[in-house]
Order: sequence, then structure tokens, then C-alpha cells
Amino acid sequence: MKYINFMVLGITIWLCTAVVAIILIGLCATARGAEDYPVSTNDTYRGSLSINPYAPDSTSNPYSRYGSPYSIDSINDPYGEYGSPYSQESPGNPYGPGLDILDIND
Repeated sequence: MKYINFMVLGITIWLCTAVVAIILIGLCATARGAEDYPVSTNDTYRGSLSINPYAPDSTSNPYSRYGSPYSIDSINDPYGEYGSPYSQESPGNPYGPGLDILDIND
């Protein structure tokens, strides 16, 4: 009986360790795979689509030129030309052309 309890305990510990390892590997892969995608509207650079809130050109950085909700160049400014849902230049307008993702290999 004691042997079975130790076996169940060992399998439980092994499974918990495997689950934690898989979660950590997934988190590391996500952090490494987070790339920046430069975007434009009508061939004008509008920053980088990125989840990094510290990147200087990131649209996720609330203090950057392209991520601030108060910057006229930001797609996050709801009253600006590039963030307003009523502007043709805005990706927030469902009837507008949206953003172009630039090919950085060119």
C-alpha cells in the first residue's frame, strides 16, 4: 500500500513539474517571438505594432509619438487624423483602408 502511495505521489509531482515547464517554455517563446511590425498609412510611417510598451516607436507605448493618445501622429488618438473612427486614414474606421504592414526586407 505504501508503494502505491509513493508511486501516485511521484507521478503527481512529475506531472506538476511538466505542466510548469510547458508554461515557462511557452512564456519564453512568446517573449522571444514578439516582433515589431512597422505600419504606415498612405506611405507615411505610423510606428511599430508591438506588444512592447517600452519600445520608442511602439503603438503600445503610451509615452511615444506613435502610441500616445495625445499625439497627432498616433493611431491611439481618438480625436486625431490617424486615430479617429471617422477619419479615412484611421485603422479604427471600419470603412477606411486600414494600416499597411511594411516589408522590412525591402
